[in-house]
Order: sequence, then C-alpha cells, then structure tokens
Amino acid sequence: MSEIILMSDARVAAVPVRECGEGLVDVRRASSLLTAVRPEDEPAAYFVREGVLERLVKAQASLPEGVRLLLVEGYRPLALQRRYFEGYADELRAENPGWPDERIVAAASRFVSPPEIAPHSAGAAVDLTLADADGRELDLGTPIDANPEESAGACYTAAGNIGDEARANREILAEALTSAGLVNYPTEWWHWSYGDRYWALAGGTGAALYGPCASPAAGPGSVGGGR
Repeated sequence: MSEIILMSDARVAAVPVRECGEGLVDVRRASSLLTAVRPEDEPAAYFVREGVLERLVKAQASLPEGVRLLLVEGYRPLALQRRYFEGYADELRAENPGWPDERIVAAASRFVSPPEIAPHSAGAAVDLTLADADGRELDLGTPIDANPEESAGACYTAAGNIGDEARANREILAEALTSAGLVNYPTEWWHWSYGDRYWALAGGTGAALYGPCASPAAGPGSVGGGR
C-alpha cells in the first residue's frame, strides 16, 4: 500500500476473517526473545499467535550481531482495546469540539485501532523495538506509544523529523520484520502484524487468518484462538 490506509478505513473492516484456530503462545516461555516488563495485571501482553512468534524468531535471526528485538506488547484483551480507543477519542473530541464523529474515529485510529478490527485483540500484532545485547533500548526517534500530537508526527514510520541514528534503526527493524512476513502500520513505527485484516489488505491475500480471540490463561503453554 503506497498510501496510508488507517485502521478505521472501510476497506480494512471489509476483509473477511477465515480463522485458522491457531493458538496463542507465551513469548517468554516459547522463545528467547527479549520482553519488556509489563504490569502484573497484564500477563496476556506476552502472548501472540504461533505464526506471529515464528516470524519474530526469524526476524531476530536476521538482525545484526548485538541487536535484539524487544517485545513490549502482544495480545490485548478486547475490553482494554476498547478503553484505549474510547479514551483517546475522548481526548481528541475535547481538543477539537467541532470535529464530526467520523473525523474523530479516523484521527483516533492513527494511534489506537477501533476495537472491532484491532490486530492486538486477535493476537496478530506486536509493539516492539530494538535493544542492544544487554537489553537497553536503541534510539528509534520516539518512545513506543508516542501519539501523533505529542511527537509532532515523529511516530509515523517514515517521519522526516527524527535523527540519522533513529532512521537507520527503523530501517534495520523494518528490513528484519518485513523479510519475515510482517507488515507495519505506518502511523506507528513500533506496530507490526501478521495474519490480521490489515496484513491481508496490505498483502492482497483476500482474507485474514486471525480474528479476535479469548484472553489466554496466564500459565505456560498455548491456548486455542477464538473464532
């Protein structure tokens, strides 16, 4: 996709889901990928679909020596996704009282996916960055989850208002993840996905592999995906 298609675009919602039933797996137990420390009440954030993890491991193997992927968030329960989306939409509505609802939804979807199509709630998306061998985050221009307003648009993957080092690191991240089969949401340099509606639209596959699924148990192993 050469244009930026937002998650709120009707073309994304129109992509059918042919749920493959693949399970969710705990990245901490099923791989050696680095994971950020999450709040104790968000254990599900360490889970992703099996196919997503396979591709993250492949991407990790292609990175330069001494550079690691650092997973910040994977699966997100639908209720939490809804709270994030509605909270950000309320902020935009308060700051722009003249905007119609459709503009609020579109603007909010630059930063948080509408709950009904959210890749995180399908276990298909990850928020991640790069770190050195000791787990220290590298410079990618903005913190993860910097919204368009506070970052002056620097959160966009192709933003021009970041330094040379950050640009080079974004290119390293993009090369590894794209080669492994994931797609980026271009308003968030850290958001990558596989198997969801956005991935299907970007790649022209015709259908998504993963739809919204139930929250996983906090214990080891995998759980089945929802339909």
